[in-house]
Amino acid sequence: MSDTYYDPEDLPRFSEMGDDAPQLWEKFQEYYGAVFEPGALSGREKALIALAVAHAVQCPYCIDAYTRDCLSKGSDVEQMTEAVHVASAIRGGASLVHGLQMRRIADKLSM
Repeated sequence: MSDTYYDPEDLPRFSEMGDDAPQLWEKFQEYYGAVFEPGALSGREKALIALAVAHAVQCPYCIDAYTRDCLSKGSDVEQMTEAVHVASAIRGGASLVHGLQMRRIADKLSM
């Protein structure tokens, strides 16, 4: 039994998600692979973005995978930490700006 809610052994089993929907899995794999091909952004830059997004969406599997990917592509912990701070700032700002919806409703109901 795992000591965590997320089982680290699930990440290597990711491809099993295609077992009962192979056509959809293939399409996902094609798209996913194409997205991470170097283009206007390098593979290293894309890995840093993926690591930041993984933190914003709080996916422990993605955090694990993209930490490894970033390191393998030459990023260092300082760069990775900065990427996580960027994601945190955007996530925090998004939460705060949604507070305007709360204020609008509160103002409306307080009339």
